[in-house]
Amino acid sequence: MRFQVLEVAALALTPDDPVADLYRGWDLHVDFGVQHPAFYMLMYGTAQPGRRPPAADEAHALLVRLLGRAADAGRLRVPVEQATRVIHAATTGATLALIGEEPSERDLTTSARLRDTVIASITTDSPASPGSDLASRALALDAALQTALTTGPPVAGAGVPLRDTETALLREWLQQLAG
Repeated sequence: MRFQVLEVAALALTPDDPVADLYRGWDLHVDFGVQHPAFYMLMYGTAQPGRRPPAADEAHALLVRLLGRAADAGRLRVPVEQATRVIHAATTGATLALIGEEPSERDLTTSARLRDTVIASITTDSPASPGSDLASRALALDAALQTALTTGPPVAGAGVPLRDTETALLREWLQQLAG
């Protein structure tokens, strides 16, 4: 059983609402951990600096993609990298805490409250509109640039026409504009 396959299948239900996918992804992540505590502990309970099991890498990559979609839609308040760290810390902490409780005393509303608070702190209520604030636009452009860099050009010559140093500088400026 692959963690990513479970989440990707379930997240395909709302392709037009990346924030709804963040909520659903959180719930799936926590549910997976509670249903498979031994496997989850192997993924997240034995953390070592700079080393993550491949299954945890897959889950991390999925989270980055989900947050990239939210940024592309103008729905993030913070850069994708920061949002990834916040959600990763909160979901793994909530899941490990729930795993540590007796099943009969486990209260999943704790995770739901934390989920609502965390996701609300990093997302906007509605998609960015034309003429929207500069921060949302900078985040959306940074996310689009990151997507173009990681997926490669669909057609020869259609990639990012910047050198690595120029791309790094542009991304730094966009993240500064995003606040």
